[in-house]
Amino acid sequence: MSSPRIEAAYSQTALTSADKERLSELIAEWQLLSDLSFADLILWVPKRKDYQSWPEGFIAIGHIRPTTAATVFAHDVIGDELNWGDNPRLDQALSQGEIVRDSEPEQVGDLLIKEETVPVLYDGHVIAVISRHRDAVQMRSASRLEINYREIAHKIYRMISEGTFPIQNSIYRAESAPRVGDGLIRLDPSGLITYTSPNARSALSRAGWDAEIDNQIFGTVLETIASSDGEATDETWSAIFSGKNLRRTDLDNGRAILDLLIIPLIEGGDRIGAIVLVRDVTELRRRDRALLTKDATIREIHHRVKNNLQTVSALLRLQSRRVEDPEASQALAEAVRRVASIAIVHETLSTSSAETVLFDEVYDRIIHNAIELTERPVRLMKTGEFGVFGAQQATPLALVITELIHNSLEHGLAETGDLLHVDVSIQGDNVVVRVIDNGVGLPSGFSFKDSANLGLQIVRTLTENELKGNIKLSRIGGETQAILTFPARRDSL
Repeated sequence: MSSPRIEAAYSQTALTSADKERLSELIAEWQLLSDLSFADLILWVPKRKDYQSWPEGFIAIGHIRPTTAATVFAHDVIGDELNWGDNPRLDQALSQGEIVRDSEPEQVGDLLIKEETVPVLYDGHVIAVISRHRDAVQMRSASRLEINYREIAHKIYRMISEGTFPIQNSIYRAESAPRVGDGLIRLDPSGLITYTSPNARSALSRAGWDAEIDNQIFGTVLETIASSDGEATDETWSAIFSGKNLRRTDLDNGRAILDLLIIPLIEGGDRIGAIVLVRDVTELRRRDRALLTKDATIREIHHRVKNNLQTVSALLRLQSRRVEDPEASQALAEAVRRVASIAIVHETLSTSSAETVLFDEVYDRIIHNAIELTERPVRLMKTGEFGVFGAQQATPLALVITELIHNSLEHGLAETGDLLHVDVSIQGDNVVVRVIDNGVGLPSGFSFKDSANLGLQIVRTLTENELKGNIKLSRIGGETQAILTFPARRDSL
């Protein structure tokens, strides 16, 4: 309800912020109404400057089509306007605050349509009107299911006209709530089942109820099928589903998992019954649990990989202490550093619920380790943010950044200490990382391609083969820049 077209419509009304919020709550839940009515619903708001002014007409800000019947309007009616007097039923519902029923059917295309109008009461004002449009021919041969659905719809429309629906402090959202088509149970004021839809019967049967269900107390039915192996509740099922309050919960008895939502029906301040929407979510919940198990397994694997890499690092350190050759000792130290960079990525993944890495945290660890290994004073600067990368990019990127930083620390900076600047930017679909130092610079005749430096060979190989990017070294204005460019594979996140 926040589109420019809707905001433009609101500018022609006297609706307050609270009124708009109330209409948003209604629209969030009115798929239920449309399905119960087998009808298209249009939400009209009156065009007027304030509540003391006579309305000039109406403008449509909402339209919902039923999933239980064919739509009446194939075109979008949101934004349509009517002058006062164009539709007497809308005028009457707004001015008198009463539901207008029993209109004569009108021909709309090939359909004979019957319209009813329902005032939307809130905070003492009729803030909008719902028009309900349904096929009059289809109404003539109604089944028991259709009769019950329509009777329930009439009860809820009465609640709307009295300002008691949507129920305040709702504990569910429409996009995740059970739907009418999933299964519906109708209760009288004492919690007795007066009607059960076929889908609701099937759901309860899968949960273990094999007897006739109509004329049973719904709470007793739930008590019967609820297994002692199921999750304990603070209240009895009879108390939860007495119909006195809006409630939602899962019933899991080991045979099936049912998502249950009970909505009280109120008229004139008195409770006249309730409806229960039932959805069999057994497979959905099992998939959710399987995904949680999979995520936990993946995190455990990353944790063990990190531990193994740390063991490898410790073994390499022990070996380096026994080596007398300085070059061999240095090579082992570089291997320790590289293994540590990979371990950092796996450690980050072991604490994440997704296969993604906030690489700025990895970078901070890389810099910290690098500074610990150098004795010279270094001024550090970082501009820009790396953001989130998938694991497939994070590991090679960590190694590349590690090698570039250590290359600057070992070969680029002077003994007196200089500036090491890492700049990160997004250029189109590419990530560009610049590692800049203002030290002694590149040696004469340097060639990245022909360099025998193992670290630079690793950088080039990982950049081209793993990151699918490119890297170049250059000397610009007294600064040496290693410029790494690679595409951010957002599909891997």
